[in-house]
Amino acid sequence: MHGFFASFKSLSSSSRASSSSKRINAAISVPKLPRIRFPVPKTPSTKLVEDLILRNGYTKTIPIEKSTVTLPRIDKEPSVNSSTSKATAKLYAILEAVADRVEMHQNMGEQRDNWNKLLLNSINMITLTAATMAGIAATGGAGAPLLALKLSSTLLFAAATGMLFIMNKIQPSQLAEEQRNATKLFRQLQRQIQTILALQDPTELDVRNAMDKVLALDKAYPLPLLGKMIEKFPAKFEPALWWPKPHDFQRKSKRPGKNRWSEELEMEMREVIEVIKGKDTEDYMRLGNLVLKINKILAISGPLLTGIAAAGSAFVGNGSWAAIVAVAAGALATTVNTFEHAGQVGMVVEMYRNCAGFFSLMEESIESSLEETDFDRREDGQMFEMKMALQLGRSLSELRDLAQKSSSSRIDGSK
Repeated sequence: MHGFFASFKSLSSSSRASSSSKRINAAISVPKLPRIRFPVPKTPSTKLVEDLILRNGYTKTIPIEKSTVTLPRIDKEPSVNSSTSKATAKLYAILEAVADRVEMHQNMGEQRDNWNKLLLNSINMITLTAATMAGIAATGGAGAPLLALKLSSTLLFAAATGMLFIMNKIQPSQLAEEQRNATKLFRQLQRQIQTILALQDPTELDVRNAMDKVLALDKAYPLPLLGKMIEKFPAKFEPALWWPKPHDFQRKSKRPGKNRWSEELEMEMREVIEVIKGKDTEDYMRLGNLVLKINKILAISGPLLTGIAAAGSAFVGNGSWAAIVAVAAGALATTVNTFEHAGQVGMVVEMYRNCAGFFSLMEESIESSLEETDFDRREDGQMFEMKMALQLGRSLSELRDLAQKSSSSRIDGSK
């Protein structure tokens, strides 16, 4: 019996060993996969790399398998467009300066318009208060009250005289109009530079023209008051001048032939010049001279009347005429001051200066274009005609009719 159990144990252990060995063999015996060969990419030949690199214009060499290829230099601009890139950078710098000037002149215009309102109201209140004190002192009183009223009235009239003299000298309404015109012209220059940058390849000529225009505008409309302020009462009325002298050369046109210029167009432009000279410029010069004379009279009358009122108020109590002179002169001074500065007569003078300058600029532009014998150096004829028509507020057909009527009237007048 014991031998039977021993044989049974040995059989069971041998069977377990054989089964485990089979399981292990089954787990680790994986069928072999087929061997797949992947192609290794070959390095491109040196000659092919050099051909591709040279076609792209590379300039810097690096070693690749003992051969040299080129890469682009980032710190070096292309030699073909170097001049254009420099001119573009300069124009952008000028554009930033122009934008800064637009903001400065706009702020100064608002400030000087406030000067006009504040000084006008302050001087009128001082003058009316002084006249009221002089009238009260004349109604009665003696001793210290009379002396106080007389002294206060005289001091107020004297202060009004000094303030009015300064106000009439600088003409705040005219100063504000100057800054408004400067803002408009700098914005116009800003748009011109933006158009050049958007539609053309900038050149050094464009940079020079932009610089000259900026400097001419700075000279025509200065910001400081002391030393550089435009003379408000010149001996002779002159139109405003805010453009530089025309250059001897302009941007060459790429259009063949006469650049859309013809004899009919030249005759039309000459007739436009005659109309501008004989009508528009002459009218604005005449009106400008008239308003300038009126402004001179008002500027002298205001301080003179307040000075007379100050003298009259000093003698109040010594007779009835002193009080009458003080009160009447004070009232007249307030009226004159209101008419001059509330009516902004100085602004009207500057407006006529600007209008006369505008027509002078048109006249000079047309003459410089017609005097240029090289058509390639002129502006495109049809474009130039359209600009002149728009600046005169007319259509092309109306501009041609105007030139035709001017020509026929001059021919009839000569007969």
